[in-house]
Amino acid sequence: MKRMSDFEHLELRTKRLRLRPLGQRDAPAVLSIRSNPIVMRYHTSPPWEKIEQAVALIERDLAAMQSGEYLNLGLERIEDHALIGACTFFDLNKQCRRAEIGYELHHDAWGRGYMHEALVALLGYGFSTMKLNRVEADIHPGNINSAKSLERLGFQKEGYLRERWIVGDEVSDSALYGLLHSEWRAPER
Repeated sequence: MKRMSDFEHLELRTKRLRLRPLGQRDAPAVLSIRSNPIVMRYHTSPPWEKIEQAVALIERDLAAMQSGEYLNLGLERIEDHALIGACTFFDLNKQCRRAEIGYELHHDAWGRGYMHEALVALLGYGFSTMKLNRVEADIHPGNINSAKSLERLGFQKEGYLRERWIVGDEVSDSALYGLLHSEWRAPER
């Protein structure tokens, strides 16, 4: 598996997006995404309230990519350079060549295929360059759109964990999905 520290300056391009590491200039856009209760409905933390939260996330991301802990790439729309989301590989297990995938998208960008486009690029990179064997996703069972996105990419639902997360006062379950390298067939972009 390629070392994550090699990803400090990683850039992936799709037809409409540039996937790149976040910088401090992205803090207002990150806050805009993560302060939206609709976006954060199925997230593992409540909506954010302060720009300092975004600044701290970006600082953690940059340090984590330098140390090889995980990879988080912002989704920049090419047409207007707007940061509209992010996607990540985390919980990397080098011995088993496994990672978990995560993603978020600004509510105004939903329904336009941006996340599918980004995840095709990220998964392609993960399976080819990083030599991943398996990618996992953990989603809220009520997040039907995320489940459809994963299934469209070839993920299979593999399990269900009861009361796995507590966000604020809400206890929620998890639906677990997996995709193997041997099953990956990059969908038409």
